[in-house]
Amino acid sequence: MIIKDAQFVISNTDYRKCPDDGKPEYAFIGRSNVGKSSLINMLTNRKGLAMTSSKPGKTQLINHFVINNEWYLVDLPGYGYAQRGKEGREQIRKIIDSYILKRTQLTCLFLLLDCRHEPQKIDMDFLNWLGEEGVPFVIVFTKTDKISKGRLADNIAAYTARLQETWEELPTIFYTSSEHRLGGDEILNYIDKINKTL
Repeated sequence: MIIKDAQFVISNTDYRKCPDDGKPEYAFIGRSNVGKSSLINMLTNRKGLAMTSSKPGKTQLINHFVINNEWYLVDLPGYGYAQRGKEGREQIRKIIDSYILKRTQLTCLFLLLDCRHEPQKIDMDFLNWLGEEGVPFVIVFTKTDKISKGRLADNIAAYTARLQETWEELPTIFYTSSEHRLGGDEILNYIDKINKTL
């Protein structure tokens, strides 16, 4: 798939106020500072489409971008940002949970994980929650250019081992580097393949 057009449409805190034209939605989520905005900009080939920041917790809304006038790329708030405070974290959690569980247009969720770290409890809890709720999702490892191939292999093996403790079948996994433009074509082809079955 080639993205010819990517336009920001709307930001919301309420999934019920999101676009209602029936287009499929592919949402991206991850812990704060996982490289989500950089990945979205790389996928769409638009440098400033999603706002990148060195400060975690920048995205606090459900952001819809229409792609080729055919489907929506949805930028969700990051989870687990400690400096928001308990009340702020709870508010963000409600925004995330209601969108993921109640948004019928959600076709697939892309869960971003920083490949530089071994499995984190917060990520595993979120991942297992998605499984329990029957949410269709894939895993996207980000920042693969930031560590050695050996360390990357070790961390992926650690994640796979953890997943196999509770999962009979592993989710689809992508490996990306926004800086080196790796993995973008694979993700877009995956979306295109799903769209052709809808």
